[in-house]
Amino acid sequence: MTPSTAFLAIALVLLITMAAGLVRVIIGPSPADRMMAAQLLGTSGIAVLLLLAATLGIPALIDVGLIFALLAAVSVAAFTRRRIGQDRS
Repeated sequence: MTPSTAFLAIALVLLITMAAGLVRVIIGPSPADRMMAAQLLGTSGIAVLLLLAATLGIPALIDVGLIFALLAAVSVAAFTRRRIGQDRS
């Protein structure tokens, strides 16, 4: 098995976990569950982009993955700030 084939197989497994996370985002019983599933989607998406960058030889996908990582950190901060604001009232 060549490394590119292994990378594509790993990317496929990550896409399957992203599908499971999407189900949790839609039917999650609490907002925290939905946010954790959204973080799973973000992290898995970044991993898929990095695997595809290595497999296809497109270095621009690494930059896109870094931008997604920054957006994921901002979304966690916004969610946490929103939850803290709800607890005060």
